Amino acid sequence: MNRELLMLVEAISREKNVERDLVFGAVESALAQATKKLYQGEVDIRVAIDRDSGNYDTFRRWLVVPDDAGLQNPDAEEMLMDAQDRVPGISEGEYIEEEIESVPIGRIGAMAAKQVILQKIRDAEREMLLNEFLSRGDRIFTGTVKRMDKGDIIVEAGRVEGRLRRNEMIPKENLRNGDRVRAMIMEVDATLRGAPIILSRSAPEFMVELFRNEVPEIEQGLLEIKSCARDSGSRAKIAVLSHDKRVDPIGTCVGVRGTRVNAVTNELAGERVDIVLWSEDPAQFVIGALAPANVSSIVVDEEKHAMDVVVDEENLAIAIGRGGQNVRLASELTGWKINIMDAAESAQKQADESAVARQLFMEKLDVDEEIANILIEEGFETLEEVAYVPLQEMLEIEAFDEETVNELRTRAKDALLTQEIAHEENVGKVSQDLLTLEGMTPEIVDKLAEADVHTRDDLADLAIDELTELTGQTEEEAKALIMKAREHWFTEGQE
Repeated sequence: MNRELLMLVEAISREKNVERDLVFGAVESALAQATKKLYQGEVDIRVAIDRDSGNYDTFRRWLVVPDDAGLQNPDAEEMLMDAQDRVPGISEGEYIEEEIESVPIGRIGAMAAKQVILQKIRDAEREMLLNEFLSRGDRIFTGTVKRMDKGDIIVEAGRVEGRLRRNEMIPKENLRNGDRVRAMIMEVDATLRGAPIILSRSAPEFMVELFRNEVPEIEQGLLEIKSCARDSGSRAKIAVLSHDKRVDPIGTCVGVRGTRVNAVTNELAGERVDIVLWSEDPAQFVIGALAPANVSSIVVDEEKHAMDVVVDEENLAIAIGRGGQNVRLASELTGWKINIMDAAESAQKQADESAVARQLFMEKLDVDEEIANILIEEGFETLEEVAYVPLQEMLEIEAFDEETVNELRTRAKDALLTQEIAHEENVGKVSQDLLTLEGMTPEIVDKLAEADVHTRDDLADLAIDELTELTGQTEEEAKALIMKAREHWFTEGQE
């Protein structure tokens, strides 16, 4: 039988054009699996075949583990102290082996053994082909549609397969068997059977890569695509920057008579692409990203990482876009939250914010409406600004003399100290899980504590309108905070 084993190995090696050692390894694995079936539990079996004679020995193994780790699998592990009693000098991580009776190859049947061996070889071939493909460093997978698999499309490139999932396809795109298709390689999962390369045609990275292929200046380092936002199959925006003053970034990406951008659009089933000039100035970047709408004015809120963009009536619908698409893509492209409003809405918002600031100054600084209005007109919105802006800036306010400025700063600092003391007291009243809840701020903590909302469950029990009344948040902000507070209810229910 050992001679027949050698002949089997030789035949498979020639038939599949693989190394004999690879086939021997597959046979050893098949014999080990057959031997394991004779034992109860998860035993570890090793088979060693002599490559010349075909004789083989079988060993049962125990992995030596640290004494403090405990045995996770008693059938295949031995604690270090016990192992050293059996084999003096052995270390953790090594194996204790005990020779056992070998299973004759006839017991599993030559055909069954051959099937196991062939599967091992197929797996090895597949891994070899995959590694060879990945070593080329391609970012785009180009192949033909081979078949459908539970709604996904299997794309074949040579002898390597990729999986294009339904949610990664371009909407309304109808791909059929034999169609030529290109897609972005998003990840490689070698554990997946059949098609280990995960593909996408809807990811923003795919559009970036298509432009990289169409615009040589990007590969040369003269141009750079800074960001990309897509509504797959409908519309997209990319932000480009030129590292060479002689190169026009937008014109270069468009190409002569639009050849370059059209090539990308055709690949993406007619997806419209807006090419935007990237700018270090966030406001300028946002203005460009909202094109073709014209912006009247813009107010930047660094703290909230948001911008209020004012447009006239003619540009309002353009700026927002169908279904809010234009402003949403511009927001994704720039990384800023963008609030589009007309002049009337902007004036109303400014009036509301001024009213809040006026009330704050009159109450906390103990000043009349006239003094509060002067502070607002000079751009002051918070107590911190009054207390800590450079003294010279406040002295430049014509309506205030030095004595008034110093008195305002002193009152602002006293008010902040009082607030801080009150906040520390409130922190002591509320639970840690409420303090650390995502979206929680010191101001919200104070308002919740004053309303006897002390725990995460207290907050979760509130209605949205109750929270907005307590904290002054928008409905959207209040809803997000309440849902965050309720998250643990659902996770606990699933456990």
